[in-house]
Amino acid sequence: MISKEIENVELKFLDLKDYQELKTAMKEVYKSLPDSYWDEKQIRTLIKMFPEGQVVIKVNGQLAGCSLSIIVEYDEFEDNHTFLEITGQETFSTHTDDGDTLYGIDIFIKPEFRGLRLGRRLYDYRKELCEKLNLKGIAFGGRIPNYHQYAEKLSPKQYIDKVKRKEIHDPVLNFQINNDFHPAKILKGYLAGDKDSNEFAVLMEWDNIYYQKPTKKAATKKKVVRLGLIQWQMRPYKNLDELIHQAEFFIDSVSGYRSDFALFPEFFNAPLMAENNHLPESEAIRELAKHTDAIVQKFSEFSVSYNINIITGSMPEMKRNRLFNVGYLCKRDGSVERYEKLHVTPDEAKIWGMQGGNTLKTFDTDCGKIGILICYDVEFPELSRLMADEGMDILFVPFLTDTQNGFSRVRSCAQARAIENECYVAVAGSVGNLPKVHNMDIQFAQSMVFTPCDFSFPTNGIKAETTPNAEMILIADVDIDLLRELNQFGAVRNLRDRRTDIFELRRKK
Repeated sequence: MISKEIENVELKFLDLKDYQELKTAMKEVYKSLPDSYWDEKQIRTLIKMFPEGQVVIKVNGQLAGCSLSIIVEYDEFEDNHTFLEITGQETFSTHTDDGDTLYGIDIFIKPEFRGLRLGRRLYDYRKELCEKLNLKGIAFGGRIPNYHQYAEKLSPKQYIDKVKRKEIHDPVLNFQINNDFHPAKILKGYLAGDKDSNEFAVLMEWDNIYYQKPTKKAATKKKVVRLGLIQWQMRPYKNLDELIHQAEFFIDSVSGYRSDFALFPEFFNAPLMAENNHLPESEAIRELAKHTDAIVQKFSEFSVSYNINIITGSMPEMKRNRLFNVGYLCKRDGSVERYEKLHVTPDEAKIWGMQGGNTLKTFDTDCGKIGILICYDVEFPELSRLMADEGMDILFVPFLTDTQNGFSRVRSCAQARAIENECYVAVAGSVGNLPKVHNMDIQFAQSMVFTPCDFSFPTNGIKAETTPNAEMILIADVDIDLLRELNQFGAVRNLRDRRTDIFELRRKK
């Protein structure tokens, strides 16, 4: 049928009034299979127990295709099940509204309607239904009707591999793969009498990236997360209380916009070194480290009282008589976790005698899994890739740079991390001058939120950005579900397409 002859295409729930037309269509589609149609009692059963799972496509009022499905508790069946087992000997007694998988038991388009992408509409409906019902995914045994032509030369696995490489054309399997289903297993003896497939089938699966495991807890992880970035002005402070007062002002501000996170820059507390400017730089920063515990305590209190997760940027800290650059994640549930700068800059080591830390980890929050890297660390791609492998959705990077070329390194590397790890990256730095603090004289910063570069994201990969070198806050929303879609259906898929057959990245024990 050519397109200009089509006046109406509609997707409808299957009705018993359609049965005779459905029976005729199945006989035509499955000519090579014995008893290739469902009887009226079976169709009545399907419609009664799961009406949403049974749909037809009609073109100009004529039945053009059909999709039938049930819901099963998939763990109750072995991976090498047969069609009769999964359908309860075709009684559909295996269907349960409490199941976790949408199982396709039939789908077809009549020959005269093929080429109109009507099959895609049926598959898209199944996917939407799976998401609506919050099921783990879709599964079905896919026939390979051209296999009998190659059975003497190729095993089913070899046949499937050649189909995937486009060396053999299989209209059914190719179509299913093009609709985002992936082969999971070869099923032997799946459909009795299917001589075209030598009774083999391919277990095809589609994963619902929006699936949420049912829980009895009231709390749920947010899908749209609001970030509050603080572009901090370096200015003189009389004492710690005055610095805390300014920090609380910013926390109050981003909390007022209902932000889920507040991100402070690296060494935001450096102005307190002014009172020890008469000391050598290495001693002055060790004096500054004496304030760290008090600052963390106050930020933890603020995280609860302002209902916001606070990333404290970074501060110097003495542990085991060694100087480290560390920060803290103060969660709004009252818990506190610590992170370390792993790569100190040559200047930090030379001027201050600072040591690199040894702990790299991701953090579970009420907004999903996050990572935190301090400034220079973001220039080492292995770190963020390890965290991406652990499920990180948002990477926070507190930084401090004195010159524009230093900032450009951080900016460019942070944006690369967003693309290659399919995550959001938020960077926040300090601006202004500290004429009375040695080794911290000038600052250059522009705080930003980076995204991957694909159709669902900004074309330049920048969600939001501040005015360079101006004290301000930046509020930006990021959608976690878009990352899931990118991972499965993106124009490029950096995480999934890695050649792990020729290289690997792993932690040392």
